[in-house]
Amino acid sequence: MEDLRQQFLDYLEQKISHQQPSGLYDPVHYILQLGGKRLRPLLTLMSTQMYGETVEKSLDAAVAIEVFHNFTLLHDDIMDAAALRRGQQTVHEKWNANTGILSGDAMMIMAYQCFLSYEPEMFYNLNQLFSKTALEVCEGQQYDVDFETRMDVTVDEYLLMIKLKTSVLVGCALQMGAIIAGKPKSEQEKIYAYGIQLGMAFQLMDDYLDAFGDPETFGKEVGGDIRENKKTYLYLKSIDNNDFVEELKELFSQDYRDLSGEQTLKKERVKELFVNSGGANRTLEAINEYTNKAMKTIDSLDMEETHKAVLKKFSEDLMSRIS
Repeated sequence: MEDLRQQFLDYLEQKISHQQPSGLYDPVHYILQLGGKRLRPLLTLMSTQMYGETVEKSLDAAVAIEVFHNFTLLHDDIMDAAALRRGQQTVHEKWNANTGILSGDAMMIMAYQCFLSYEPEMFYNLNQLFSKTALEVCEGQQYDVDFETRMDVTVDEYLLMIKLKTSVLVGCALQMGAIIAGKPKSEQEKIYAYGIQLGMAFQLMDDYLDAFGDPETFGKEVGGDIRENKKTYLYLKSIDNNDFVEELKELFSQDYRDLSGEQTLKKERVKELFVNSGGANRTLEAINEYTNKAMKTIDSLDMEETHKAVLKKFSEDLMSRIS
């Protein structure tokens, strides 16, 4: 895994080397160098390799996934007014919002350019999947924005939102590897399904850690979802408990974004209610459920058992952030 990660990082630095104008490209290099697990590009490389093709053939697709993912983070941070990304200043805080918007736009275009190295038929298949996924991510982001001001969001609506905003890109990363390796559509759909399940578990864990994570290791502002009144799975499962619904709804109708003292008190009280209502435990149960589904899907894949074992270990390691 570390060899694949380093191979990808070396290629990313080589591929994304634009310099001028510096006001456009410095923020691009900045956000790409902030670190992170590089989950999505690694999944593209792993999928390609496990299906019997060389990693080199999927490096451009992996760069496309990573650049696009970071573009979405850059714009999400502006929309969420987030101050931190992976423990460092967000682009709009370090520069300004206009720079963040324009640099993000450039990243989207750069991601699409990565597919130009592929032969026409493969280019078409990759581009078709990527375009579908990119639009779904935008749909998920809009649902996320809409839910901030709605008090009637359902669990099913929320699960659809995180599927679109997060999981489809994980599924896309894996399916692109299968496309590059020449696997049939039926197999592409199986590994895509694994990506959806893994992505759902990952996002639900992210929601949980937003409230209960360690600020030193989480890399983002802990309690940011509470500050933004986001109706996460954690919140929705907590208001299922009638003893806590009125107070939680009242707290999530208040806007303390510009009042740090009140904001801190709100975050701490909401966290207490998440625990006391049982919402925190129900979120952990859902994370385990999606993780187990992902593990079962791995068993159905048409690849060597040793590769399945690696995928399972990768999934387990990814889900270990809570422990």
